[in-house]
Amino acid sequence: MAEENPSAALPGRGSDSSHNEKNIGATSDHVDIPDPDAHLSEAERKAIDRKLLWKLDLYLIPWLCVLYLLSFLDRTNIGNAKIDGLQKSLHNLTTGQYNACLSLFFVSYSLFEPLTNILLKRLKPSIFIPIIMVIWGCVMTSMGYVENFSGLMAARWFLGMAEAGLFPGINYFLSCWYKRDEFGIRAAIFFSAAAFSGSFGGLLAAAIENLNGRDGRPGWAWIFIIEGIITIGFGLLSFFMVHDFPDTATFLNEQDRARVIRRLKQDKQSSAEHEEFKMEYFWAAVTDWKMYMGMIIYMGADMPLYAFSLFLPTIIKNLGGGKYSATHSQLLTVPPYACAAVMTIAIGYLADRTRQRGLCNIFVSILGVVGFGMLLGSADAHVQYAGCFLGALGIYPCIANTISWVSNNIEGVYKRGIVLGFVIGWGNINGVVSSNIYFKAPRYKVGHGVVMAYMLVALLGGSVLFHFLLMRENKARREGKRDHLVEGLSGKEAEKLGDKRPDFIYTV
Repeated sequence: MAEENPSAALPGRGSDSSHNEKNIGATSDHVDIPDPDAHLSEAERKAIDRKLLWKLDLYLIPWLCVLYLLSFLDRTNIGNAKIDGLQKSLHNLTTGQYNACLSLFFVSYSLFEPLTNILLKRLKPSIFIPIIMVIWGCVMTSMGYVENFSGLMAARWFLGMAEAGLFPGINYFLSCWYKRDEFGIRAAIFFSAAAFSGSFGGLLAAAIENLNGRDGRPGWAWIFIIEGIITIGFGLLSFFMVHDFPDTATFLNEQDRARVIRRLKQDKQSSAEHEEFKMEYFWAAVTDWKMYMGMIIYMGADMPLYAFSLFLPTIIKNLGGGKYSATHSQLLTVPPYACAAVMTIAIGYLADRTRQRGLCNIFVSILGVVGFGMLLGSADAHVQYAGCFLGALGIYPCIANTISWVSNNIEGVYKRGIVLGFVIGWGNINGVVSSNIYFKAPRYKVGHGVVMAYMLVALLGGSVLFHFLLMRENKARREGKRDHLVEGLSGKEAEKLGDKRPDFIYTV
């Protein structure tokens, strides 16, 4: 990314040239929140900041990771249920009917996602997140009692509707707490819960299968029932464990709230403060070219994500001519997900340190392309299983990194929330594609080929294009070609321009 602005004393943020310091210096350090540490030395201030950051991590991250683990587990456990006899039990569901059930989840999920961040902001996270968790936990439990195709379709629709608010909501929520070069690793840790859910889901499904026949319910039904009840329990606990935005969070005292808001403002963010919704924020979002680039890149990662997570148990079961049992197949899904979780966190850390999110996306996506090339081109079970590892390594880190990348480059409370809703919603509607491309066992050439195309064109190609477009815009800002946007404006008025301000340097 760009060089640092010495006047801002924040790595990789703000203006990075004396030209901007001279012409828009009035806006670059405009912070109107009293500094509770003004009397302290620089070393003392840094110690307080480290302690504050650790406190935020402790209170925010672990619980949210657990919630997303449950969310991803509940939307993808149908893949585990499938190889345990779901289709046969429901009057021999056809492959088309099963895929339709997968697709319907993504339709409702995507339709409601753009609205959820507005609701999250208006209702408060501590109310909104627990409510949707309890609802989808009830839906998940009810899936253990469906008896036909229609019942499964209805359950999947309502599951998608209820889960729609969690992933975009929590990413938006975390972006309102952390500076741009701190957000990536937190988003990566949060999203790594999805990869861990794959490992955990395989182990849990293998264990739950032993309940087959208990109280007259098949093993696949107990997967839904037990995991749904667990979600309800965590949803109820979330009324006490989920916190609100920095300006009202009860676990912080008044001084710490001021510190959080100040550090975000110094990072050229205003997202910690209260702001009333106006339609102008919606139009600012939908007319921003960066939102559409984010949508292209994210769909290139999200469609492969769902294809991989929904069909990995089936793919593995068919390796080597279908010689693996259901339990063996469940257990073999664990290692690829575990490796993906570690890689996701490592890339999140690297991207924060280097501030090169685009390059991270580019190089990681190449691993995924190679992995699906191995699945597509070889019939050898060992080569295909190795391809599953590379596929997971190439998909999961790009999800969290892309969300961080888009979030880093969008400023404004509601604008960022709306943009993330559209980006994530569009990515998830492509889950409909994921649900309908794996149908010719055992090689699944169409499925692997479509996933590979998405990763090559949208994820890899989109990341390359976005990277260079942002570099070009940063160059224009350093050269003063955007200074006219703040001419005659006060510091407060310039701040309202958000990411259009000339001293807002994009993360590339």
